[in-house]
Amino acid sequence: MPGDKFARLFDSFNGKRVMIIGDVMLDLYLDGKVERISPEAPVPIVAVRRRFARLGGAANVAQNIRALGAVPVLCSVIGDDSKADDFLNMLDEHQMPKDGIVRSTQRRTTTKYRIIGNNAQMLRVDEEDTDNLSDNEYVTLRQKIDGIIDNEKIDGIILQDYNKGVLTEQLIGHVISVANERGIPVGVDPKKNNFLAYRNCTLFKPNLKELKEGISVSFKTDTIDDILVGVSALQERLQCRFVMNTLSERGVIIQERCGDTVRHWHIPAHLRKIADVSGAGDTVLSVAMLCLVCQEDAFNIAAISNLAGGLVCEEIGAVPINKERLLEETERLY
Repeated sequence: MPGDKFARLFDSFNGKRVMIIGDVMLDLYLDGKVERISPEAPVPIVAVRRRFARLGGAANVAQNIRALGAVPVLCSVIGDDSKADDFLNMLDEHQMPKDGIVRSTQRRTTTKYRIIGNNAQMLRVDEEDTDNLSDNEYVTLRQKIDGIIDNEKIDGIILQDYNKGVLTEQLIGHVISVANERGIPVGVDPKKNNFLAYRNCTLFKPNLKELKEGISVSFKTDTIDDILVGVSALQERLQCRFVMNTLSERGVIIQERCGDTVRHWHIPAHLRKIADVSGAGDTVLSVAMLCLVCQEDAFNIAAISNLAGGLVCEEIGAVPINKERLLEETERLY
């Protein structure tokens, strides 16, 4: 490959506009040290040293898109509570637009509290509503999405599903239909509830557990050959160009279907010192989508995004990828 191939690819990310639709969250952390067990119950006592907040869910995808030099256009529904104020203030701090955010009096802003002791997560507490959007919420969000697509240049769309109710089957079908009419590629990070609702998307990125639960093909073993049977069955159901199946410490499989031609690649993982896996899937899809928007080939889409997911696992909490470090690692390894 030309020596500057990846540098040119990463430069081409700059200025691309990616719409991210899905469940957003506020991640709150209590981080401290554990030195003793509570006399009140057999649980560790965490002496808090710091508190910090991060954007989570689809908002973490938006952070990653921005960190890679592109422009995130985030669309979601949050509550009309104090946590919603905190969330919007964090969007301001990260210089991300809020035009696609709907505030609703019918929902709480999804908030996850994580307690970290001695660099390990000890407890998570979730505060959320998981019902599907009401009719009014759906119409308001759809109108915002359609208005942005009509009036702004959108190079790609990411559907980031956490089963919190924003991505309903109705909204999924509408967005994919509009995107296909306009030639906008759609990347999907699915969850179980609407797993097979993403027909005609461009890139579909389940993990192995989601693949097993989402299709009715039983795996004899977890060998690559058997996983590919499941990938092929899924690709046939969804009629999508790419299925990228993440396999944790075993890396990633990507299969591309173009007409009657089907090709696949298995890219092994690179050994890392794992501190926290939260947010890794967000990073993987963010990098994969920008590579796809820039018309990169299937192998590099999977290889670079797989590498990015490993890098963010070295940090505590959902953090955006460091573009410069990712470029250095990509050039070194590939």
